[in-house]
Amino acid sequence: LSFIVRCHAAAVPSAFTIRAGSYADELVKTAKTIASPGRGILAMDESNATCGKRLDSIGLENTEANRQAYRTLLVTAPGLGKYISGAILFEETLYQSTTDGRKMVDVLVEQNIVPGIKVDKGLVPLVGSHDESWCQGLDGLASRSAAYYQQGARFAKWRTVVSIPNGPSAW
Repeated sequence: LSFIVRCHAAAVPSAFTIRAGSYADELVKTAKTIASPGRGILAMDESNATCGKRLDSIGLENTEANRQAYRTLLVTAPGLGKYISGAILFEETLYQSTTDGRKMVDVLVEQNIVPGIKVDKGLVPLVGSHDESWCQGLDGLASRSAAYYQQGARFAKWRTVVSIPNGPSAW
């Protein structure tokens, strides 16, 4: 069964239609929360390697315990929910608990912050091309998305790099 949701935004002069299925109410609630005035999205979806660079800059080893402590510091910052409406998480973080044992997702939700998840799996060289790349992650995306939803993620981020070389690809 599919629902049609009509959304009316003050800044948009005409209505637009979204096919949302059985998740229509939740989709609208999520969008309204993320777009709430005066708040933004916290991108804390650094890979473990990138998080390791941050830790290394302060003399800490890149271990799961240190990444957990760093992420706990972020999600438990006093007043975070006043300024942040959504948080993009790395897969490890989605399944992680804070250093005092609470689920990271629950800590965010308690502050009216919508948990999201980075779903792309990074870039790999595109075989037969001149310095072009391909973003991984489409394989298994449906099953991963279902698992992420069960874990509490309510939106997703997919990012890729588009590079256009001088001349055609070498096919």
